[in-house]
Amino acid sequence: MREHQVVVIGAGPSGVAAALSLSDRGIRPLLIDRADHVGSSWKGRYDRLKLNTGRQTSHMPNRPFPKGTAIFPTRDQVVAHLDHHAHEDGLDLMLSTCVARIDKIAGNWVLATSSGDISAPQIVVATGYEHTPKIPEWPGMSTYRGTVLHSATYRNPKPYSGKRVLVVGAGSSAMEIVHDVATGGAAQAWLAVRTPPHILLRALPGGFPSDYIANPLYDAPLWLADAVSRVALRVDVGDLSEFGLPTPSEGVFARGKRLGRAPVIVDREVIHAIRARRFEVVPTIESFSEDAVQLIDGQHLQPDVVICATGYHRGLEPMVGHLGVLDEHGLPCATGPVAAAPGLRFVGFLSRPGLISFVAKQSVQVAKDIADELDRAPSLTP
Repeated sequence: MREHQVVVIGAGPSGVAAALSLSDRGIRPLLIDRADHVGSSWKGRYDRLKLNTGRQTSHMPNRPFPKGTAIFPTRDQVVAHLDHHAHEDGLDLMLSTCVARIDKIAGNWVLATSSGDISAPQIVVATGYEHTPKIPEWPGMSTYRGTVLHSATYRNPKPYSGKRVLVVGAGSSAMEIVHDVATGGAAQAWLAVRTPPHILLRALPGGFPSDYIANPLYDAPLWLADAVSRVALRVDVGDLSEFGLPTPSEGVFARGKRLGRAPVIVDREVIHAIRARRFEVVPTIESFSEDAVQLIDGQHLQPDVVICATGYHRGLEPMVGHLGVLDEHGLPCATGPVAAAPGLRFVGFLSRPGLISFVAKQSVQVAKDIADELDRAPSLTP
């Protein structure tokens, strides 16, 4: 059995940030990922994907993006940034390794992995808020002769040229994908929405990243944050009710914190496409038949393809569900510096503005706490 001081599970933004902060403390962590590449959750996403946050607040701890990076780093720039720093000398990287289960044995955590058992007194789980694609089981879906896929497998609009495409969901990915196919050659495009979202612009007038304001507002009094965002919505986005997207009565931040759900963040061109009716917003799906989709208002559509931007499961249950550290929604009971169990922490399992920036800063405290615990318990270190 291999032994390490600290194992970090997940080589995405949160895991790489945690590993780097540990390395900066003089601790050499083992960084594990089930994929064959660092940042695989980003590497496998759609071509036009870019950060909703500006480069100045979206980098790894004390490691800015290189000169020439876009104001809003692209998918490939994010992956390159993560991959570069994950290969720094201060940490060990183990790819193509799946962690099936974590158990506490004789005072240490033991990881059962596809590459053999690994033991460590300290574990950081950073497998991501969006881990396992989720598609609802609508009645009749198994009989549908068209194509149903999750947005995780969508890349670009080329395969959908000339086709009728229904995108299901009310998040940023759904809005960007339906805009992508609608302006990329689809014969017709619909967006099926159950609950209309708050829609914010990625950049304010002049190209100023909106997260530079949203991040501090998140920690401001709720009444102030919602008052400011209400003005921004009215000025920058306007009333989209006639296009099927009325503004929710509950404030952006109040709703986000209550539901643990971020607002939709898009470029201005998407708002223009909504107003130009480049795609049609419709109610969500009720059921499928062989050649049609019935909506909850009784409408019948005949799409060739249904793309489900319907979210993800955390996928933590097989690995840690038996440890009593998850809540009823499958989320960690404690995150960040607060250990869910002695020597076991979860990083990145949040939905908030500027998550990469938040986790990068938080990882510094996580690393300090782990270093302190290792110092207090030298007999548990390999």
